Amino acid sequence: MDLLFDILKILFGLIAGIIIGFFVAKTYMKKYFKQNPPINEQMIKIMMQQMGRTPSQKQINQMMKAMNKQF
Repeated sequence: MDLLFDILKILFGLIAGIIIGFFVAKTYMKKYFKQNPPINEQMIKIMMQQMGRTPSQKQINQMMKAMNKQF
């Protein structure tokens, strides 16, 4: 009976650690991407110019707003 109780404590601790670790990592990554966005206005402008388009500031703002919604 003691062995079963010890195994259950270990399993509970492992599951709780995985769940807590997941949420801590998720929160950290959201904060990191908010402070250091993976793409900025200059990158969007360069990408659109490489595709043969000259973007207006309104188009750049729309793309930035769409990117920020994801994070």
